[in-house]
Amino acid sequence: MTAAAPNLPRPRARLQLYLDLIRWDRPAGWLLLLWPTLAALWIAADGFPGWHLLAVFVLGTVLMRSAGCCVNDVADRDFDRHVKRTAQRPVTAGAVAVTEALGLGAGLAVLAFGLVLTTNPPAILLSVAALVVTVGYPFAKRFVAMPQAVLGVAFSFGIPMAFAAAQGGRDWGLEGIASAVPPHAWWLLLGNLFWVLAYDTEYAMVDRDDDLRIGIQTSAITLGRFDVAAVMAFYAIYLLSWGLVTTRLGVPPLLWAGIAAAAAQAVWHYTLIRSRTREGCFKAFRLNHWVGFAVFAGVVLAFA
Repeated sequence: MTAAAPNLPRPRARLQLYLDLIRWDRPAGWLLLLWPTLAALWIAADGFPGWHLLAVFVLGTVLMRSAGCCVNDVADRDFDRHVKRTAQRPVTAGAVAVTEALGLGAGLAVLAFGLVLTTNPPAILLSVAALVVTVGYPFAKRFVAMPQAVLGVAFSFGIPMAFAAAQGGRDWGLEGIASAVPPHAWWLLLGNLFWVLAYDTEYAMVDRDDDLRIGIQTSAITLGRFDVAAVMAFYAIYLLSWGLVTTRLGVPPLLWAGIAAAAAQAVWHYTLIRSRTREGCFKAFRLNHWVGFAVFAGVVLAFA
């Protein structure tokens, strides 16, 4: 474990390491989780869901994304040291011990679970399933040709949870979930999965050379020369599916203004990734949360 920086008190130095571990300085990660969750919450509640649910899902999203970073960095520590972009992450560099990172992740997950306990049984059960997928994702790249699909499920689980929490339900078990979460919530989850495939493929394109060298499987490698075309197809499926599902639900057509704004950004991202440069692909990934925000803004505008 590295020593604390000489010009900082040790507790402050440890805190900075923990903040680096959970990517506190890079909020784009939890924003990618937050916008589709909040959009689903607004749809499920037919408008503003109330301060309690808003707080639960905003804080829970930040906490669970932070916990996921801890698990991911522990699982990938042997790979990350061979990738220039990730070699200095706290666990990989040895600044934070494995047990320390797992303890922090567990504590954050417990806090998030405490928030979910204030909702209802279906949402609680779904949160357990979401945790299982979140913990399993870092290991998927060892066995799955497109692990981004597993991440897509993990990053989309807030959608059925939002419906469960907003639409009530006091029954435990699968029947309780089935009664609290309507079919269209799962269609929205599926649509959102394609957005995750789009932006995380862009992310994988940044590290493709390193990943090929160390033997990690990613969507960028699996798709090969069709990567850019696939990313644009993923964007199209995501936006069209959300537009069609919400239209079928009777959501006011103002939602399409947000979808149009998101589509315009997707077209701009094409100009960033078409040459497959690291800088362009990383910029497209880093700014993807604005795509999700545009859709969320359209939902809020529709229910205003």
